[in-house]
Amino acid sequence: MRKYLVIGNPIKHSLSPELHNYWLRKNDINGLYNKEELNENDLKKFFLKVKNKEIDGVNITVPFKKAVIPYLDKLSFEAEKTQSVNTVYLKNDKIIGHNTDIDGFELAIKDTNYDVKGKKVLILGAGGVVPSIIFALHKMKVFSVTISNRTKAKAENLKSLYNDLKVVNWGEVSNFDMIINATSIGLKKEDRLNLDLSKFQDSEFFYDVIYNPKETNFLKDGKMLGKKTENGNKMFIFQAAQSFKIWHGIEPSINNEVIKLLKYD
Repeated sequence: MRKYLVIGNPIKHSLSPELHNYWLRKNDINGLYNKEELNENDLKKFFLKVKNKEIDGVNITVPFKKAVIPYLDKLSFEAEKTQSVNTVYLKNDKIIGHNTDIDGFELAIKDTNYDVKGKKVLILGAGGVVPSIIFALHKMKVFSVTISNRTKAKAENLKSLYNDLKVVNWGEVSNFDMIINATSIGLKKEDRLNLDLSKFQDSEFFYDVIYNPKETNFLKDGKMLGKKTENGNKMFIFQAAQSFKIWHGIEPSINNEVIKLLKYD
């Protein structure tokens, strides 16, 4: 039986096993997908298991998307450019790191029928998935991308990957068409961003990469302002489908049955 895992910390909220195990069953693949919470000092030992073919494929979530890179033999173009890995597989006994978050985000935004071309986008947060979102936004020809992070230095570090990036202080308001919450604030239902979102009255679209819970307080506030809102559900499904295709060479089905699989807290 083939063995697949998603690793992160925290990992309890991840619905990846529900999705991948459904696709494994549907495609008659003898495999099992689980989740495992690790600490950073566990990574070296973990990737030895991958090298020894005890594990056939791995998804990476926060906070390890960059931390895993030293334990990999090769990065895809997308993973190299973003310095972010969310999918790992073995090829010719080499551990390859790839990034399917880019396609996941791009396909999810296109699915909402919102055209980001020429738009001004503000991203809240500077970790995990943010380099992938910026990469995708540039592909989709946005006008500008601005980052705001509680630790400003972390946002400034992203300029080494994207030199046209703008960085503003946390809570600084300007005229943005789209606001993306890419922080982990919202994973707990009581979580609230320390921001006065009513100041973003001119924004059109509030997007949250979090998909569980289904509606964060960030999205509730956006809805109260009468704005278009979307959670990270479709991004999660699309990036997972890309991982599945890499591991199994099969394009998995994405339909209402798949969407209903994801039972939120």
